[in-house]
Amino acid sequence: MNMALLWAGIAALGVIGGGIGIGITGKGLLEAISRNPQVSGKAMVYAILAMALAEATSIYAFVIAFMLMNK
Repeated sequence: MNMALLWAGIAALGVIGGGIGIGITGKGLLEAISRNPQVSGKAMVYAILAMALAEATSIYAFVIAFMLMNK
């Protein structure tokens, strides 16, 4: 049981990576819009898509952590 909790904690660290990825994507979006405001619509679509993919990986890590905790 203790090893399962250890691996669950390690799997939960994947959520941190998703948060960092979303932050970097948001920073890149703001820089792109500030340099060229005319691309804000198209850049926003791509940024939301990238943030959704980063969030999905965080959710996968969170689900795996919960699955390991219930072992």
